[in-house]
Amino acid sequence: DELYFWHNSGPEWPDPRLEPMPSLETPESKRRFLNLVRATRLDEKLVMLKPRRASEAELLRVHTKEHLARVQEVSSRSSGGFVGEEAHVGGGGAAIAELAAGGALAAVEAVLRGDVHTCYALVRPPGHHAERDQALGFCLYNNVAVAVAAALESGDVSRVAVVDWDVHHGNGTEAIFLDDPRVLVVSLHQDGLYPLDSGKAEVVGEGAAAGTTLNIPLPPGSGIGAYDAALRTLVVPKLLQHKPDLIMISSGFDSCAMDPLGRMLLRAVDYAYLTRVLRAVADKVCHGRLVLCHEGGYSPLYVPFCGVAVLCELMGMERSAVEDVYIDSVGPARAMQATSDQLRAVDQARAAHHEFLSDSATTEAAELFEHMVISKEVA
Repeated sequence: DELYFWHNSGPEWPDPRLEPMPSLETPESKRRFLNLVRATRLDEKLVMLKPRRASEAELLRVHTKEHLARVQEVSSRSSGGFVGEEAHVGGGGAAIAELAAGGALAAVEAVLRGDVHTCYALVRPPGHHAERDQALGFCLYNNVAVAVAAALESGDVSRVAVVDWDVHHGNGTEAIFLDDPRVLVVSLHQDGLYPLDSGKAEVVGEGAAAGTTLNIPLPPGSGIGAYDAALRTLVVPKLLQHKPDLIMISSGFDSCAMDPLGRMLLRAVDYAYLTRVLRAVADKVCHGRLVLCHEGGYSPLYVPFCGVAVLCELMGMERSAVEDVYIDSVGPARAMQATSDQLRAVDQARAAHHEFLSDSATTEAAELFEHMVISKEVA
């Protein structure tokens, strides 16, 4: 929806010690992603869904009344303002935030109805940092959490898994479902980036939900080798063991090699690979029900290539519809092999889940990978 691009993310978080500057969360990377989809005529092969605004009742499943009131009050001012740390809403912007959550809802509803098997919700503002009672890090409402809660409430699903590959920890989604055993929340993120002291491997869930929170904090400089190791030894086994009826992906492209806010090294072809793996899991455990919801990604140059690569993978195409003109400047696949410190980080996350992970799930995951076709660009 065009209104997504009208969200006013305001200035960067004000600090009297610094010269003011615009926010890095701008429409450009999302608009250029959509424009590339149209320029390649991929949109003619897609089912384009119309989003709707999330209702107050739908938002209240995962947010407090006080939080909603705060966003509405600041949004009622003509100039808007900050409603949380690095979270700005413009005048009238609450309606756009509701539309972003509603976009995730529309995507999930279409998949659960069987209109489509997979769906990508290109929404803005993002949502995975928003907690029950506060906005944070560009996020006003937690779009994915709103959609997960609605899916569970519908009665069509009894278990959901969320995989977050944004470079920043999905703290909001984690906090909302920390004690809910129905929801497996997986976050692959750069260690110690944002929020600070968030996303530690030892956080595994609370009470009956112990083992349903999986954090994999990876060192800066991690490429597809580290992510692949995490998928094979942890993420895929946990997904297979959880047996979700729906898989959602918090799709942040700020873990790409050209992002100004991250220091990871993923390329467009790597996001396609991540999508291929998770789609294979969805095909195996939940009839292919897979919904991706856009989160971060602040490189207007490179996000469009990453996004199109993911869409082409969802469409079953052998390769992206556009050539990645930046891949040579990022580096070849052999330079992305996992280093000892990256593998150590994966091992530490696995150790935290040792008592929650069955040997049979690990074996089943290995068999799934054996039957997958891996691109030479990634291997």
